[in-house]
Amino acid sequence: MADKLIIVESPAKANTIKKFLGGSTKVVASMGHIRDLPKSKLGVDVEHDFEPEYINIRGKGDLIKSLKKDAKNAKKVYLATDPDREGEAIAWHLAHILEIPQDSICRVTFNEITKETVKESIKNPRKIDMNLTDAQQARRVLDRIVGYKMSPVLWKKVRRGLSAGRVQSVAVKLIVDREEEIEKFIPEEYWNIFANLLETSSNKTFMAKFYGKNEKKLELHSKEEVDNILKDIEKGTYIVTNVKKGERKKTPAPPFTTSTMQQEASRKLGFTLKKTMSVAQGLYEGVHVGEKGTVGLITYMRTDSTRISEEARAAAKKEIVNTYGENYYENRYYKTKQSAQDAHEGIRPTYADLAPDKIKEYLSKDQYKLYRLIYNRFLASQMAAAIYDTVSANIDVKEYNFRASGQTLKFKGFMTLYVETEDNKSEEEEDTSIPELVVGQEVVKQKIEAKQSFTEPPPRYTEASLVKALEEKGIGRPSTYSPTITTILDRHYIEKEQKQLIPTELGKIVNKLLTENFTDIINVEFTAKIEEQFDEVAEGKENWKKVIQEFYGPFGKQVEKVEKELEHVELVEEVSDVPCEKCGRMMVIKYGRYGRFLACPGYPECHNAKPLIETIEEPCPKCGGKIQVRKSKKKRKFYICENNPDKCDYISWNKPSKEKKEKE
Repeated sequence: MADKLIIVESPAKANTIKKFLGGSTKVVASMGHIRDLPKSKLGVDVEHDFEPEYINIRGKGDLIKSLKKDAKNAKKVYLATDPDREGEAIAWHLAHILEIPQDSICRVTFNEITKETVKESIKNPRKIDMNLTDAQQARRVLDRIVGYKMSPVLWKKVRRGLSAGRVQSVAVKLIVDREEEIEKFIPEEYWNIFANLLETSSNKTFMAKFYGKNEKKLELHSKEEVDNILKDIEKGTYIVTNVKKGERKKTPAPPFTTSTMQQEASRKLGFTLKKTMSVAQGLYEGVHVGEKGTVGLITYMRTDSTRISEEARAAAKKEIVNTYGENYYENRYYKTKQSAQDAHEGIRPTYADLAPDKIKEYLSKDQYKLYRLIYNRFLASQMAAAIYDTVSANIDVKEYNFRASGQTLKFKGFMTLYVETEDNKSEEEEDTSIPELVVGQEVVKQKIEAKQSFTEPPPRYTEASLVKALEEKGIGRPSTYSPTITTILDRHYIEKEQKQLIPTELGKIVNKLLTENFTDIINVEFTAKIEEQFDEVAEGKENWKKVIQEFYGPFGKQVEKVEKELEHVELVEEVSDVPCEKCGRMMVIKYGRYGRFLACPGYPECHNAKPLIETIEEPCPKCGGKIQVRKSKKKRKFYICENNPDKCDYISWNKPSKEKKEKE
């Protein structure tokens, strides 16, 4: 008989903890959830206070038997599932199956899987937190109601097998709305004037940019405006009218939250959200590190807090001072945003002395990359600011004003170790020095040029920028970002092209149908408000069934109304320009599991169907034939001539364009 039985979620976590405890303690894994709502029906009794009808998950019978046997043979059972709402709910379901009383002191959580933390946590168990459990139940039940009530509308009007969801449908809407913005965007012309100037005593040149006239900022929108200014200043003298010197500090970013880790891993490492979470899970659950044995290398990776413990702060200080010197350290505290679930820390290494390069040999390539990112970000968060010397100068020619500015990095500080990136921006700011200038001095014009530009549409979302948008708008929580984006990719509502997320025709149709008929549900404000209510349930301020009840009243009526209105509406199928070779009818575009295909509208008399081959307007640069768009096994688009391989060998990853052809 075991003294203690500890139940965790995964075998990897079980193995790590087993090595810490040994003796008569048994550690087993539940392999995630063991009870859930049934797949075959709604599983929520809407007539009787929305009581969920939980059943044992199919295929887990033997595991449940084994867990019951282990629990019977143990003096004490500890439920050590993950330290979040999902983990709390799994613990609650386990307690139900193992007949552990609800007020039993059996719940243990580990923010990090180290020997010290695990032993300390087992000494301080608590009751299952029903507020956290109810918050998870509220999300699960509400999402089940939304999915099971809205999805049949899609089955009837688009095709079977499609799904709608509270968060996934809003994510699709954001991507479709952005695509519409891009399509409707009308570029506007604007101009800049740059003067290349010479400071004669140092013989150094520098660049000044046109600012305005008589100290008022002037925006230039036509060549005519530019030509008039150039004509006016053609023979003018360039005089320095103001020089301002200063110092600028750049402070480090806080330790990672789930979303910032996902964003940075996407930008810096090219990881998908799914890959980031999978690699992080492995680092959290335990890696064998030489003499230290198996140890969790990072704290729990599902968090929206940037708080770090005082012990971790002290360890960071020691590491920074020893490696870089006292002047590189600064004790920093970061404000966690109000909506954050501050139950545990930000993501950080469990041991500050385990520098990435020290343990590189024990890590896989991907583990090393992500661990290095987490480690460097954490250490940098406790380092001194980078300091720049700045200088800005005003240079006038007649009544027109030019501005020049420069900066030089004086002290690198935290940037020695880590610089946060942003979408479409380079990692480090460049040094741009300008020569010493004195008010009243003349500088000599070397060259002046005007540059025409056009405003650009907003960029398409990437996985990183979509996560940022979802977080900023309060949609979903750390644990939901990755599965949400994975789901809408799997459903073919969106596709990924060179990191950009683009809605498919299917995604646009589904979005149109849902947003037109479920306006109150498929919107950002509603989704964010529901998340806030889930948080209130987790804090014990709100009853979870009351949240569902308030939602279900208007939602149920809306579903009935939509079903009635759409009852006699036939989905208009998109007709292609391809005739059916069997019966002559014009084939229609349909949506299957793997995207669009052509089908004969004469079904069931005619069963003809074939792949829909996408083409582009630009002809083959080699033979003038049609260019087809295909996809590689890794879903990357490529362009191939319709005559390949018989008559033409043209094939390229890059889309052929008129400009390239003209240059050739």
